[in-house]
Amino acid sequence: MGSPAVAAGKAEKGTPSNDAGNGGHGHADLRTLVIGAIGVVYGDIGTSPLYTLKEAFGEAGGLHLSEAAVLGVLSLVFWSLIVIVTLKYVALILRADNRGEGGVLSMSALALRGAGSSRQARRLVLGLSIAGLALFYGDGLITPAISVLSAVEGLETATPELEPYVLPIATGVLFLLFMIQRFGTASVGRLFGPVMIVWFGTLAVLGLAQIVQNPAVLAALHPARALALFELAGWQAFVALGAIVLAVTGAEALYADMGHFGRTPIRVAWLGLVLPSLVLNYFGQGALVLRDPAALEHPFYHLAPTFLLWPLILLATCATVIASQAVISGVFSLTRQAIQLGYLPRMAIRHTSASEIGQIYLPRVNWLLMLGVLVLVLGFGTSSNLAAAYGISVTAAMSIDAVLAGLVAVWLWGWPGLVAGAVFGTFLLGDLGYVAANSLKIPHGGWFPLLLAGAFSMVVMTWRHGRSVLYDRLYKDAMPTLKFIENLSPSIQRVAGTAVFMTGNPAVVPTPLLHNLRHNKVIHERVVLMTVITEDVPYVPDKKRVVVERLGKGFFQVWASYGFMDEPDVPKALELCRSLGLAIEPMATSYFLGRETLIPSTRPEMGGIEEKLFIALNTTALAANRYFKLPPDRVVELGTQVEI
Repeated sequence: MGSPAVAAGKAEKGTPSNDAGNGGHGHADLRTLVIGAIGVVYGDIGTSPLYTLKEAFGEAGGLHLSEAAVLGVLSLVFWSLIVIVTLKYVALILRADNRGEGGVLSMSALALRGAGSSRQARRLVLGLSIAGLALFYGDGLITPAISVLSAVEGLETATPELEPYVLPIATGVLFLLFMIQRFGTASVGRLFGPVMIVWFGTLAVLGLAQIVQNPAVLAALHPARALALFELAGWQAFVALGAIVLAVTGAEALYADMGHFGRTPIRVAWLGLVLPSLVLNYFGQGALVLRDPAALEHPFYHLAPTFLLWPLILLATCATVIASQAVISGVFSLTRQAIQLGYLPRMAIRHTSASEIGQIYLPRVNWLLMLGVLVLVLGFGTSSNLAAAYGISVTAAMSIDAVLAGLVAVWLWGWPGLVAGAVFGTFLLGDLGYVAANSLKIPHGGWFPLLLAGAFSMVVMTWRHGRSVLYDRLYKDAMPTLKFIENLSPSIQRVAGTAVFMTGNPAVVPTPLLHNLRHNKVIHERVVLMTVITEDVPYVPDKKRVVVERLGKGFFQVWASYGFMDEPDVPKALELCRSLGLAIEPMATSYFLGRETLIPSTRPEMGGIEEKLFIALNTTALAANRYFKLPPDRVVELGTQVEI
C-alpha cells in the first residue's frame, strides 16, 4: 500500500533523487534511510506471508493440496515478486522521479508535463490519476482490516478456545490505532524500522528451518512449475491467482515512498533483506505443508515451535499495526496532495511533529477511515472472508501505474514507442491477468473497494466540475483588473494599511474588493491581489516562492507558488516579498476573503445529484483563512450568494 509518509530517518524535505538514489547522503545516512524504508515501505508486502499461501488453498484460491500444486503456487509467488516488484517497480518505475517524489499523483504530474497541450492526452492522464487515487482509498480500508485480523487469528492456532475473542481483540487494536492518530506517530515511527528488521529476520529463519528439512521445495524456483500448475488445475489455477496476488500487495509503496527515503535505500532494503526473507518464508511454508498437510490450517504460525508461538503472535500483531499505520499515514499524505491539486475540498490538516516530514493528521479522513475499517472487520469477520474483497483495487492500481509509466517513458524519457510498449505492455498484461482473476471476487466482496473507488471518483469529478462552473459564475462578467485601476477615481478615500485580497483569477477584480468598495466607500493605500498557485512538483523553494508585479496606484499583484507537498502560508509568503520591493507591516495588514453560499440554479450546468453533492462539499470545505494560515484577527470575510 502506498504510504508517502512517516518514519524516522527520512530524506531531507524536497531533496531530489540523484543517480545514486539517496540524494547525496553519506553512508551513515544511507544506513538510517534503509532502516526507515524497511519500517514503512515494506509493512504491507512484509505481512503478506500471514495469509497468502493459506488463501491459495483456502476458500479464495480453492486449490487442492498436492506437491505439484504447492510448487506451482510457490513458483507463481516467486516470479510475481521478481517480475512485478523487482523488475517493474524497483528497476523501472522508481526512475519516474518527480524531483524526488513518487506515487500516482507524482507520476501523473510527470505524464501531464510530457503530454504538452494535447487535450486528449491530458484527459487520459487525468482520468488515470483520478482512478488510481480512488483505488488507493479502496485498498487503504482493506489493508489494516485484513492485516490485523490475520495476525490476531494466530490466537486460534495457539489456543482454539480463544477463537470467540479474535474479532473483539482485532477491533480493539484497530480502534486504538485510529484513536492515537491525533497524537502523531513520530516517537512510534522510530521503532518501525528495528521492529520490522526483527520481523523479516524471523520470517527468514522460520522459513529456512523448514527448507533445510525439505530442500526439494526449491524446485519451485523454476518457472516451469508455475506453468505446470495451469496444466494441472486448469481454471482453478486462474481462480487461485486472486489469492496469489496477495503476495505482491504493497508493491506500489516502493514508488510512493521514494521521496522520503530515496531510490537507493528502497532498492537496498528490498534486495538485501525483504525479498530474500519473503522468499525463504514462502518456501518454508510450502516445505511444511508438503511434510504436514494439517499445517495448511495456518501455515505461517505452524512454522514456529510451540514455545515461540505466543511471541510470534505478538510480533506479527506489531508488524501488522506498523503496516496499518503506514497505510493510514499514506492516506493522509495523498489526501493533502489531492487537496493541493484541486481534486478535493480543503479540510483541516494538523502537523503532529516539528521535525518529521509527512507527520500530519486529518481528523475527518481519520474518522471516515476508522468507520470503514471497523465496518469491514465486523462485516466480513475473518481474514479469509476479507481476502475475497482484497486484490481487485491493488491490481487495478498497479495496471494504472504500468500505463502511466509507459507514457512517461515515451514522453519524457525519450524511449521509442515500440520499446516502451513492449516493456510496459508486458507488465500490463501480467497486471491485467491478476485483475481478471480478482474480478471473480466481485460478487463475494470485491464489489466493496470498487464501490468505494467509484464513490470517491464521483466526489473528485464533481468537485472539479463544480469549481469550474463556480469559477465561470464568479468571473464571467467581472471587470478587468487593469481597467479598474486605470479608471479608479482620485476622489475615493484611501485608508492607511494594506489590504490583501485572495483571488484565483488575477485578471479580474476580486468580488470582495468590489463589495468592500461598495459598502465602505474606501480603498486601502496599498492593495495586494494574492494568487496561490500549486505547481506539479512536490516542493517549491523559498527563493522561487513569490513573484511581485506593480500595477500602479498602490496596487500589487503577488503570485505565491507551492508544490503539492507544501503547506500554503500566505503571511510567510508576503514576508518574502520584502526583498522584491513590497514591504508589508503584518499588524497593519487585513486579509479579505470571499465566502460563497451556493444555491441551486434555475439553469444548472450540473446534474441534479451532482449539483447537490457539490453544494454539500463546498459547505463542508475548510474556510480559506484556516487553509492559508491567515491570522484570524486580521481576516475579513465577505459573503455572497451564487447560483450554481
